[in-house]
Order: sequence, then C-alpha cells, then structure tokens
Amino acid sequence: MESFSLILAIVVITALAFDFTNGFHDTANAMATTISTGALKPKVAVALSAALNLVGAFLSVEVANTISKGLVDETGIRPEVIFAALVGAILWNLLTWLVGLPSSSSHALMGGLIGAAIASAGFGAVHGGVLVTKVLLPAVAAPVVAGLAAMVSTRLSYTIGRKSDGRAAEKGHRAGQIASAGLVSLAHGTNDAQKTMGVITLALIAGGAIAPGSNPPTWVILSAGLAIALGTYIGGWRIIRTMGKGLTDLQPQQGFAAQTSAATAILASSHLGFSLSTTHVVSGSVMGAGLGRKGGVVRWSTATRMAVAWVLTLPAAALVGAGAELVTGLGDWGTALVALFLVASSAVIYKLSRREVVDHTNVNGDEEPAGVVTQAIAAVTPPPASPVAAEPAAARAPEPFAAQAAEALTVPAPEDLAAAFPAQATAPAVPAAQAAEPAPTAAQAVPPAATV
Repeated sequence: MESFSLILAIVVITALAFDFTNGFHDTANAMATTISTGALKPKVAVALSAALNLVGAFLSVEVANTISKGLVDETGIRPEVIFAALVGAILWNLLTWLVGLPSSSSHALMGGLIGAAIASAGFGAVHGGVLVTKVLLPAVAAPVVAGLAAMVSTRLSYTIGRKSDGRAAEKGHRAGQIASAGLVSLAHGTNDAQKTMGVITLALIAGGAIAPGSNPPTWVILSAGLAIALGTYIGGWRIIRTMGKGLTDLQPQQGFAAQTSAATAILASSHLGFSLSTTHVVSGSVMGAGLGRKGGVVRWSTATRMAVAWVLTLPAAALVGAGAELVTGLGDWGTALVALFLVASSAVIYKLSRREVVDHTNVNGDEEPAGVVTQAIAAVTPPPASPVAAEPAAARAPEPFAAQAAEALTVPAPEDLAAAFPAQATAPAVPAAQAAEPAPTAAQAVPPAATV
C-alpha cells in the first residue's frame, strides 16, 4: 500500500465522491429507455446497471491512462490541483442533476482538471493535442455518429418487423433492449469508472506515492468500480425522466436500436482510449431513434437545453476548478475552506431537490409540458360541447317528472277558467271606450307640487 499524506487521502475520498455522482448522474444513459418502455421495472433496471458497471471497471485501463498520462503534465501537478479539479466537476454534476439535464460527467472532470492545471502551472500544463483528438473531437462526432446509426437501425427494425406477429416482435425487442442496456452499462463502467481511476492515479503520482507512468493499482480499480456502482444503484431519477420521456417517446424497437448503437460507440471509444462522454452518445442515439420512427417526434426544446449544458460543461467546470485552485494555493486553511464550500454547496443542492421529489415511483409519471404553439392552439380552440348541455331538457328528465312538467305548463281553456273562477267570470264588463282610454303618462300621474 502506498504511503498517504492527509491531502492525498482527501483527494482520493473526493475522487470517489465524484465517481459516486458520476454513477447516479449517468444511470439514465444505460437504463432510461429501458425504464420508459417498460422493459424493466425501475429498481431492477438500476440494480442490473450497477452490477454491470462494477464488472466493466475491470475490463480496461486505456481511458485511465489517457487522463493520468496524456491530458496534463503530471510532473507539475500537485494533489491540491486535483482536489480543486474534482470540486468543479462535482458541483457541475450536482447542478445539472438538480435541473434534470443529462450533461457530461466526463467533460466536467476534464474541464475541472484543465482549469485547475492552468491556474496552477499555466497553459503549458495542458497537452492541447490530446485535448483536441481524444476529448473535443469525440465530443462532437460521437452523438452524430450514434444518432445516425440509431436512426438507420430503427427504420430497419420497423421494416423487418412489419410482417411479424406484433406481440411476439414486441416481446423480442424488449428482450433485446434489456441485453443492449446491459451492454451500455458494461461500457459505461469500462469508460467512466476509468476516469476516476485516472484521476486517483494522477494524484498518487503527484503525491509521490507511485512512480510516474504507473498503471492504476488494483485497489484503485476496485474502489472506483464500487463507487460508480453504488451511485448507479441510487438512481439519478431526474435525469432518467428527462432522457426517457422528455426527449422523445420511445417504443421497444426504438429503445433497442438506441441502446445497441450507443453501446457499440462507447465500447469502440474505450478500446481506442478516447475519453468519450456516454451522455453525448446515448442522447444522440435516443434522438436518432426518435427520428427513425415514422411519426416520431423529438422535443427540440429539451434537446436545445441539453446542447447548451454540453457547451457550458467544460468552461464552467474549468472556471470553478481554477477558482478552487487559487484558494487552495493559499495554504492548508485554503484547502479546508474549499472543502467546506463543497460540502455546504452539496447540502444546499440536496435541500433544493427535496422540494420536488423524483424517484422510481414517479419517474414515468410526468411528461414534458406542452410547447408555446400547442398552448396557443389550445387557448383559441373552443371546448367541445358538453354532452349534458347538448341533450334536450325533456330527454334528460326522468319520465314521471317530464310528464308533470308538461302538465304544469299546459294553458287551460277559457271555459275551464270560467268554471274555476265564477266571480271573475260574472263581473261587469268594462266599457270599450274606457278600456280603450290610454293610461296616464308618468308626468300626468305625478301630482302637482304644492304651492307655497
């Protein structure tokens, strides 16, 4: 076991905390479509995803090496720099989780690390070539490639299954969706858990605990896998709701196509050592699957908010990381102040999230609110006539009551009136001239005022 200083222990604990937030922040990537289509119950889905994330953490270390050996100059990095980077990444993860936006945990970590490294050692501490080729270019290309693949796969799925038995085909697609979601979870553990491994390994190198260029130790791999699995099991239900219901409405065929396309892209990037954002990949594949079905609709308002969050992730986390590094550079009390700020901010965000609780019981219960155009049309469209108001009164009334009402409204004949009221019938007739005399006007009817 490596020798630990206090700051190094703090960095490792903070890195595992980030890994935990990465787990519940990215659960939607693997299981949102599976939950939204009903292929798996919510709690079963997150438990399966957690187990496969843990297994995936042991499959490769290529992405971990990209972070620990390639992105920043490890010789000029202190453990405090990595701690500041993790603060920026954790806060961005929590903020986007609070508003239900599936942003990239990977880019939050990269942004925090870049900002803290620049604040500590200048721009030369960041390897620009690695940043462009293994972070930025995959971030742009991955959602496009995954989206096109999912769109084509969805159309093929509907075309091939057009003549098949509907119930049997749906059952088969659900089974395939479960398998592909498991593959995404495995790929997520392979890709995202390695990022925390890389950060911890970088901290160990910076603290002199292991030699430069070393691969992640076994205990680092195990702890990172357990942290991301636990976070996945907790379930980031807010983001699951956005990904599963807020972006588009998916059928089992679409869910299968989206998950298969995403898993293929993630596994390929992990093999090549690209620090790919699983959020970008899965979001692109979900939109592609939504467009691949005839009559399918993508809610572009939600997609636009997601795109804005993607663009802001790197610079926002970098600014927070740089600010935290400047404070930690003041000494031990500065590091303690940053740690206190992280804990207090996390507590406030959690408190705000309790105002509207989203969990496995209501993750599929709410839909994205209607857009401006839909609301305007609804406002000017007259409501349908009430069936009670449109029905005739006689038809609504019970038969005995209708008969009584008809009898009460019947006008009696004159001879019946004479028989019923003999006094009025035998009264002397009024002369015609008197009867024809007009009634006095209002001015005539008022008596003259008294003369004083």
